[in-house]
Amino acid sequence: MPSRKQTNDTAESQEERFLKAFEEYSDALFRHAAMRISNREKSIDAVHDTFTKVWSYVRAGHEIDSYRSFLYKVLNNLIIDEYRKHKEASLDALLAEPGIDEGSFPELSESTVEALAATIDGRKAFDLLKELPEEYREVLVFRFVDELGPKEIGELIEESENVVSVRIHRALKLLRNKIEAGNAAAENKRTTKK
Repeated sequence: MPSRKQTNDTAESQEERFLKAFEEYSDALFRHAAMRISNREKSIDAVHDTFTKVWSYVRAGHEIDSYRSFLYKVLNNLIIDEYRKHKEASLDALLAEPGIDEGSFPELSESTVEALAATIDGRKAFDLLKELPEEYREVLVFRFVDELGPKEIGELIEESENVVSVRIHRALKLLRNKIEAGNAAAENKRTTKK
């Protein structure tokens, strides 16, 4: 049985590790949340809730090997919960309207999206990111904002590295198509004005 001093030393080292993780990752977690949620207040709340949950986990006596991946995992789960709440509320409101039922939404069925893309304009891509389906936006934010590799992303979202790579490539292709469509529309608008 550990002595009282050993227990205090362990608690202090846990607290030090937690505080170090807070200092090191809080800004990155906020950027990640802001990119995914697109609401500053909800992003701040999500990061706060992440650290609260992790601290409770640590105080309950659990060890954390890698704070970075654990924090992203908790934050990711909170973001998913936020999307579920939002989608349920939106769908409930739609279904409450007379004459609308679940069969009225053929666009909710699974769609096929094309594969790998070449390079794209980062600024336009950043602006268009919010138009992508969540599963694509999520992997792109992890990859290009948080600079995580496909293997790390796979661990966070509980998918294989191959699935993550395919999603990244499909998301890039979808972004490229949106950028090209926007460029074509802008060019058409310019030539029409002349």
